[in-house]
Amino acid sequence: CIIQKIVRAAPKSVLVSCTLGDAPNLPGTLALAATGASSLGVDYVKVGLFGVKTVEDAVFLLTQIVKAAKAVNPKIKVAAAGYADAQKFDALNPLLIPEVVAKACADIAMIDTYQKNGKTLIDYLPVTTLEAFVKDAHGLGLEVALAGSLHQQDLAALYGLGTDIAGFRGAACTGNDRNGGTLKRDLVADLVKALKQVQAKRA
Repeated sequence: CIIQKIVRAAPKSVLVSCTLGDAPNLPGTLALAATGASSLGVDYVKVGLFGVKTVEDAVFLLTQIVKAAKAVNPKIKVAAAGYADAQKFDALNPLLIPEVVAKACADIAMIDTYQKNGKTLIDYLPVTTLEAFVKDAHGLGLEVALAGSLHQQDLAALYGLGTDIAGFRGAACTGNDRNGGTLKRDLVADLVKALKQVQAKRA
């Protein structure tokens, strides 16, 4: 299993996550997937709330995932993502994600983008909206993750918002291409260096 190989290869100090993908509204299927993923030794399981249209459906789906994941590993953290471009495909308003995550007893409220068309998270949602999302989630005792075709220059804005986790998959790959590009050590090192510079300026 590729995930197990990654877990074994990663230093103990490095946290490992895996995703259940952009999930349809199939609670039983996703609970089984969460059980399998949580048995592999990862620290985080993430799911995109793609197929749900209401808060009630989202809470029920996510609750089944959380129960299944934590039954295998009580320490695992579960992240649930809404989509900044949700209006494009009639998905749940991403600003409702903190409420869903809190009610389902998950751990991390996240916003990502579904369409990978060159537009970034910040193209879809202004920083003021993201700031409100972070404040809302933190007020509920949740961690916050933000992602969505982000670039290195977005680090300062995300750090300033108090974001706990930021996703930069494309920025760590050649050509900023998360699918066709190749993950490169030097690009990851550049992101780490940029983050440390932002932290130093804010200290």
